[in-house]
Amino acid sequence: MSDRKRVAIIFGGQSSEHEVSRFSAEAVLRNIDTDKYDVSMIGITKDGSWLSYDGPISLIGTGEWQALAESREKSQQVLLTAGSAIAEAEKDNKKIDVVFPVLHGCNGEDGTIQGLFELAGIPYVGCGVLGSALGMDKAYAKIVFEKEGLPQGKYLVYNRKQINSEFDSIVSDVELTMSFPCFVKPSNAGSSVGVSKVHCKSELKDALLLAARYDRRILVEEFIDGREIECAVLGNDEPVASTVGEIIPCNEFYDYEAKYMSGDSSRIIIPADLPADMIDQIRDYSVRAFRALDCSGLSRVDFFVRNGTNEIIINEINTMPGFTQISMYSKLWAASGIPYGELIERLIELALERFENNKRDIDN
Repeated sequence: MSDRKRVAIIFGGQSSEHEVSRFSAEAVLRNIDTDKYDVSMIGITKDGSWLSYDGPISLIGTGEWQALAESREKSQQVLLTAGSAIAEAEKDNKKIDVVFPVLHGCNGEDGTIQGLFELAGIPYVGCGVLGSALGMDKAYAKIVFEKEGLPQGKYLVYNRKQINSEFDSIVSDVELTMSFPCFVKPSNAGSSVGVSKVHCKSELKDALLLAARYDRRILVEEFIDGREIECAVLGNDEPVASTVGEIIPCNEFYDYEAKYMSGDSSRIIIPADLPADMIDQIRDYSVRAFRALDCSGLSRVDFFVRNGTNEIIINEINTMPGFTQISMYSKLWAASGIPYGELIERLIELALERFENNKRDIDN
């Protein structure tokens, strides 16, 4: 009998980052050590169906996996229920040891699916319910970061209904607090989906309406003229930070196209050309942000370094950062001495460690 741990890789999902998830999962599947792990693949379609998949990895990124999975009689819809394991993945009475939810965005990175795994008693890679929910909700993350004393830019929060009923007031608030240009984004979204750089008052309403397509709450953030710096964090109760990298986007800002569609047009510099003391400060802030949100497993923390003053400003945290071929998270750890395959192994071990540490004694 094989002593390999059984890992279920889940990809897709019903968020605006469905395609990004598929790209990430394909990369993870190509790099996971199959001598150590017995891998099952489960895809979540855009309409919410859970399908087991055992076809070519190459069809995941293209999206062709779904038609193949649906066409095979043995690929019945997988149902995940509290108190049970993943039905189709747990064939032949072999229990899944850990789930790797390579899911980005809503219903995958925001604590919802993490809660499902908690109820089902299945170890999983990444942050728990609280850390995932706080990390995904940028507005609440900012509140926690403020309590932690992390430096941030100015911001305002609105909801969908206010866009039409209080638009003049919103314009006044923005002009008084931060002026233009500014950024408008959904509070709960990732991969820069729904994000706009607003240069003047006439562009504000369209930007608010775009962001509102992806979430009921919208952030308006101060434009910070600065360099975009990122740092990766790995661990549970004793997290460590990687070196830091700099993004030089091909577009006006590091939007969805620059991240996933433009190949090498955007430049990534690792390590970032910063003084050693600034790198150390960013790494310290990253670990503090990770701990403040009660994160576990992994996160990528994004910063600005303001031009002229070199002020370090935290932007946001990503609790399930991308694992594509141009992913900053894996590149930062590779530059810090942890290659991709080893990184995946560490994340799986951290998931199992966290599961054991979270066990509660409920006996009276």
